[in-house]
Amino acid sequence: MVSQITRGIKISVLTTFEGTYFKNHKIHFAFSYEITIENHSKDSVQLTSRHWEIYDSLNEVELVDGEGVIGKKPVLKPGEIHTYNSGCLLASPFGAMRGYFNMINFTTTKNFKVIVPSFRLSAPFALN
Repeated sequence: MVSQITRGIKISVLTTFEGTYFKNHKIHFAFSYEITIENHSKDSVQLTSRHWEIYDSLNEVELVDGEGVIGKKPVLKPGEIHTYNSGCLLASPFGAMRGYFNMINFTTTKNFKVIVPSFRLSAPFALN
């Protein structure tokens, strides 16, 4: 698990290799990840959007931007935690992801970015 705190918001990431499958005559490597967002600040905040950089050892970097996370824009009061699960497909057994969440502080009404630390995606059978 990797973790990082930005402006009192702690992001932790846990990854799992889910397996391989064939689609369109190509093998794909499926990974899931669990993101935990903890509000250690004194203010209520809301996650409004996300930005991901997905690195696949056999492909170019894929950039993904979108509203909220899995269709939600969670509000976290001080001390609250939000956890969600998602996933991605790679063309190789190795990769990584990193990014950030855009958030708004309800006390100051200011937008800010919370860094999601880089996390590795690696199939256990491919490790040496």
